[in-house]
Amino acid sequence: MRISVVGLGYLGAVHAASMASLGHDVVGVDVDAAKVESLRLGKSPFYEPGFDDLLAELQDSGRLTVSTDLASVAGCDVHFVCVGTPQSAGSLAADLRYVDTAFTEVVGHLAPGDVVVGKSTVPVGTAARLAEVVEAGAPGATLVWNPEFLREGHAVDDTLHPDRIVYGVPRGPAGERAVQVLDAVYAAPLADGTPRIVADYPTAELVKVAANSFLATKISFINAMAELCEVAGGDVTQLADAIGHDARIGRQFLNAGLGFGGGCLPKDIRAFMARADELGAGEAVAFLGEVDRINNRRRERMVELAAEVLGGAVRGARVALLGAAFKPDSDDVRDSPALDVAVRLSDAGADVIVADPQAVEPARSRAPQLTYTRDVDEALAGAELVLLLTEWREYRELDPVAVGEVVARRQVLDGRNALDRAAWEAAGWTYRSLGRA
Repeated sequence: MRISVVGLGYLGAVHAASMASLGHDVVGVDVDAAKVESLRLGKSPFYEPGFDDLLAELQDSGRLTVSTDLASVAGCDVHFVCVGTPQSAGSLAADLRYVDTAFTEVVGHLAPGDVVVGKSTVPVGTAARLAEVVEAGAPGATLVWNPEFLREGHAVDDTLHPDRIVYGVPRGPAGERAVQVLDAVYAAPLADGTPRIVADYPTAELVKVAANSFLATKISFINAMAELCEVAGGDVTQLADAIGHDARIGRQFLNAGLGFGGGCLPKDIRAFMARADELGAGEAVAFLGEVDRINNRRRERMVELAAEVLGGAVRGARVALLGAAFKPDSDDVRDSPALDVAVRLSDAGADVIVADPQAVEPARSRAPQLTYTRDVDEALAGAELVLLLTEWREYRELDPVAVGEVVARRQVLDGRNALDRAAWEAAGWTYRSLGRA
């Protein structure tokens, strides 16, 4: 099929390339000329495992073209809108300016029978409002809401082999035809047995924020248990293993530590609360406020723990922080717990050096006052305290004996409960972590 993708950020770029890899002819559009040029050259503008390989495979296929000219979407049958919805300044609500602008501009290039597909995460009620924009600007075109469920670090596989596909469509013949069109777009994953859910607009909009709210709640639950384990002398990792054997609970997302971050979970649960308040149902999701507070307390606790290990204060101490990205296999530092802790320690007077294999430049743009390196040995040299804050494989697999030879003091704080505690203690390290005595 002929497909356009408006917005070539993390979501849009991966979606455009993945659709082209499925055999569709895709044109991607973005206002950022540097981003478009990078993609034109077959180079990802961000770090995502496997994405550069996918772009390289598409280079000579002719199925993916990119442009800064929105008029290039004309002639496509399906138009995906994949622009961002960041948190509004001074508010918990989502900032919909980019979504509204994208839809207002794209309708001028639609033809009767076209299907325009929203993939951005938006407050419930947005699709119905934008459906009116589409109908007024392009009579005969149909709006579908098709939420994304990408995990950073697994985005290509999650797009090509999703665990479910959701369509939010209007009732009647237009909606029925839109389902047929999207079934053609997603023919390959549907043929592989991917479940497909056809719903109304509000349900489709709620799926993503409800899923993220549930995951955030599960993470904050185990971190609340970590707080109790610290004062009671328990071990939160053993607790998580024990309750995770209950099939009703499961072990996934029960890894206690520094908490969640990134460009989705934090802003999505806040926008969910804001929208629920607007609808008069704020009490229904009021618990998400405590989920958010528990998550932020983990960062405060890590700084407190660093001070405890250093004898009461961090001022003047050389501290090595391993990790700046909010999760491994990503260069995303939006609302990163690791970068937050680094800034807090620096503000408290510590001599901080931050290592990360991929996120140095994005982190530097957000916190230029810190010292950064990609070289883990450079970060560790002379350190009086080592903090593991992003569980990159190369950090999890560090040799505690070898590391002990380059640091000034063998003291480690495992912010992700990712290290082999016995091995580090056997090598003479003082080991501390969140939620373990």
